Amino acid sequence: QVQLVESGGGLVQAGGSLRLSCTASGTIFSPNTMGWYRQAPGKQRELVAVRSSGGSTNYAEFVNMRFAITRDNAKNTVSLQMNSLKPDDTAVYYCYFRYLGNIFWGQGTQVTVSS
Repeated sequence: QVQLVESGGGLVQAGGSLRLSCTASGTIFSPNTMGWYRQAPGKQRELVAVRSSGGSTNYAEFVNMRFAITRDNAKNTVSLQMNSLKPDDTAVYYCYFRYLGNIFWGQGTQVTVSS
């Protein structure tokens, strides 16, 4: 089992920045993928950004170079620096961990962007 603990959500004005962090604990196998998904009210959960333990990165199109995902493999942490935030970025952001076919989720952290 893998436990994920997130931090860093909050309320920010449009154009502002937030940094989300997530730490994984438990039985950690490599190679693995960590990252972030989000879910807005009434919408499906969607990919934001993920990064493999080998360094491969995948961003959703809507990110449009506004966000940056980083990892510290030694500490089992993943962070998401979010800049130029828009009201459409308002959602619950979930930390994600995948090893082979096993997927684990954090409890979610609320990000609210006011206009």
